[in-house]
This record gives sequence, structure tokens and C-alpha cells, in this order.
Amino acid sequence: MKGFAAALERWYLRHKRDLPWRATRDPYRIWVSEIMLQQTRAQAVKAYYHRFLKRFPSVQALAEAPEAEVLACWSGLGYYSRARNLQRGAQRIVEAGRFPRAYDAIRELPGVGPYTAAALASIVFGLPHAVLDGNVMRVIARLTNDAADIGSAKTRARFQAFAQDVLLDRKNPGRFNQAMMELGATVCVPRAPLCGSCPVSPYCEARRQGAERQLPVKLRKIEPQRIERAVAVVRRNASVLLWQRNSEASRMAGFWELPEAEQLPGIRILENLGSFRHSITHHRYVFTVVAAALARRPKNCEWVRADELLRIPLSTTARKALRLVYEL
Repeated sequence: MKGFAAALERWYLRHKRDLPWRATRDPYRIWVSEIMLQQTRAQAVKAYYHRFLKRFPSVQALAEAPEAEVLACWSGLGYYSRARNLQRGAQRIVEAGRFPRAYDAIRELPGVGPYTAAALASIVFGLPHAVLDGNVMRVIARLTNDAADIGSAKTRARFQAFAQDVLLDRKNPGRFNQAMMELGATVCVPRAPLCGSCPVSPYCEARRQGAERQLPVKLRKIEPQRIERAVAVVRRNASVLLWQRNSEASRMAGFWELPEAEQLPGIRILENLGSFRHSITHHRYVFTVVAAALARRPKNCEWVRADELLRIPLSTTARKALRLVYEL
């Protein structure tokens, strides 16, 4: 596999995307990017990355910030437990006096799993730990023509061992890891791989067997569930009616939401403002947004000034809905 690895790295150096976190070796900035990239595409992360680091330019600034400000800055990126874990991790790092430098120590940070720990250990500190995310598993499945279920723990363990074996003799493990992920994200894509542009197609067994479009295999697929919801935009002068989640058991605790019709006794619908889609795991939501009026504010809701909307933690769905009315 030496020829494979060398060809892959040459391609990466020529064709890698210009992503802001690739221009630094600062562990804090790369850590922020890796947490943001969990469950989120790189192009969607870029704007949030710049905004977050402008507001929290150091691990100290993040550790000391009010949680509501951290959530407000993360608002719209989704999976908000990531933001809370990032701040908890920053507080641990400040308390320890430095960023952890070994894989096992990085792994102990809140919200950091094997993939993120391997990415940080290799990219920041040059340690030989192979990453295994969805992109890398797809590359390996095709490279080895392996039709085993990638949702299986045994398959993942075998792919992890393969990735580690290929990585071991690389002088720059961080660059190799990024090259594997870049290949999966831009060339070895899910349904229609760009085999004619692939720098390692001569080493691909699935390509040789004509099986590249059938791999990887993922069984036990959960059918998406469609759910329809409706939220109301009730305005009074320069304010809009919102309610705040306060259950400590909820991952969304502290976030502001638009009310639904059943929360508003005596609601009067004025007009339909539009609709939008929102997906969470296997749930496919369709939200209808209406303008409405009320004679009296319910006890569980508050009037929030429109000019405060960018400074409070809004849920992703509330932000999407309010964009039909305000510039957010």
C-alpha cells in the first residue's frame, strides 16, 4: 500500500479544498473545527467557525463565557450538546493549564470520541492514529471490495485496523488522515464516485470488479419518519413572542422557540408565511409558519425584541422560521 499512500498524498497536496482550519496548527482552533464538523458538512461549518472564533478567540475566552452566549453563537449549527461539551472541555483545559497532548488524554475531553481524538492527535501533534469516519469507511470498503455491513462493530474494527496499517509508515499522519477524508468527501462520494478523477483508482479492488457503486453496504436502515408541525409568529410593535426551554434534562435547555398553536389560547391566524424542512436523524419535519395575533400573552411566553434575536440562543427551527420575517 505504499504506492497507494504516496499517490493519495500527492493528490491531496495539489487538490485539497481551502478550508480555514487547515491553515493553522493551533490545537484550540482545530479542536473547534473538529467538533463543528461532527454531523455537519465542511461548507456549512465555515461561516460558523469564523464567527465562533471571533467571539471566543482563545480557550480561556470560551471557558469564561456565559453559556447563553456560547449557545447563541452556535445557534443554527444544530446538535447543541456539542457546544456545551466544547465549553466544558475548555474549562478543563484552562484548569489543567494546557491542551492535552496524548491520544488518551484528548479522548477524555467531553464530546470527543475515537475519531475526533485521532484527528486532533495526528493533525496537531503528529501522532500515528488513523481516523475512521464515514468518508474513510467508504474509501476502505471500495479499496478492499469489502461488502460487509459498515454498521457492524466487527466491520468498523477491521476497517480501523486497515487504516492504521496504512498510516503507520507515513511521516505526516495528520496529512494522510486529511487526505483519506478529503478523498471520500470530494471524489469517492456515496452514490456516484468520480473514479475517472480518483488518484488511487489503480489500487481500488471494487473499481476493478465493477462494484464501486454497490459499496459500502449499510444494513438495518431506518425508514425516515415524516412529521408536520406549525409555529406561529406573533408580533407586537418591535417584539416577537417566544418561549424558553428550561428543562435541565433537555439538550435544548436555555434555547428560545416559537410557540405552536396549541400553546396559544385564543390565537387568530392572519396569514401563511411559508414553510421549511428540517431533519434530525431519521425524522423529517415539515414546518408551516403562520403570522398570528393574540389578545393576551400566555404565562409561559415572553416578548423578545427583534434586535435581540441575534444575541440569544435560538433553536435552529425558530431561526429558520423567523428568517421568513427578519434578517437573521
